[in-house]
Amino acid sequence: MPSFSAHDGTTLAYRVFGEGPPVVCLPGGPMQDSLYLGDLGGLSAHRQLIMLDLRGTGESAIPEDAASYRCDRLVDDVDCLREHLGLDRMDLLAHSAGANLAALYVGQRPERVGKLALITPSVMAVGITITGDVRRGTAQLRRDEPWFPTASAALEAIVAGKATTDSFQAVAPFFYGCWDEAARAHRAAEDGQKNKEAAAVFGAEGAFDPDTTRAALARFASQVLLLAGEVDLNSPPRAVAEFAELFPHAKLVIQPRAGHFPWLDDPDGFVATTAAYLE
Repeated sequence: MPSFSAHDGTTLAYRVFGEGPPVVCLPGGPMQDSLYLGDLGGLSAHRQLIMLDLRGTGESAIPEDAASYRCDRLVDDVDCLREHLGLDRMDLLAHSAGANLAALYVGQRPERVGKLALITPSVMAVGITITGDVRRGTAQLRRDEPWFPTASAALEAIVAGKATTDSFQAVAPFFYGCWDEAARAHRAAEDGQKNKEAAAVFGAEGAFDPDTTRAALARFASQVLLLAGEVDLNSPPRAVAEFAELFPHAKLVIQPRAGHFPWLDDPDGFVATTAAYLE
């Protein structure tokens, strides 16, 4: 894998898929190996995808300073990648928790971003609250699934603050549009792809300043795509719609029957929407 050096000397790696104008892709997790993104359902047939392994994940080195895992401190890593690629401006795609990093990057360096695509984004960086009732309402869309009773009971435990490790395992089907063999394999690989120490630091105190970030996004002049999965329990469409309202030029797309990983649920539909936006 190609690599580059961050400002503090940490070696960071990235994967490259496809050819053509590059799109820098920021993974979620938080702090998960970019391997889980694959080639985003075939998006690499339309654009070159530059998949960054954030510090301490995937093939990137573990930094000397664990505090550098905090989301706001990762902004410099993204900019080092841009400089390494020789790009004055870059198109940026971020999934889930990676959307927090993308939002902070836009807030600090808006002139360095062309198009911005936020896929089933986390909303921590902009201070949007997702209530238990919103999650319950989203979950009810799956009430006819055979796994629903067990997963719903686990969700209630999580919302009530009584979650166990088993609870988080049991709600996994809610994150996929179809809880089939491919989804199970994708979920099973997740734990081995995450840096749990880094994830604990990612959103630590001081990482986010929602008021400042919201003000910066309101001034962002470029087009933005926000894509939500219709049945995504993690990033429900209502929350993603609220996120979209923070930008002056945003397009909200809700992918039917998709969960948190829409390129897995309907690759053709996801690629058609995202590629058309990135043209």
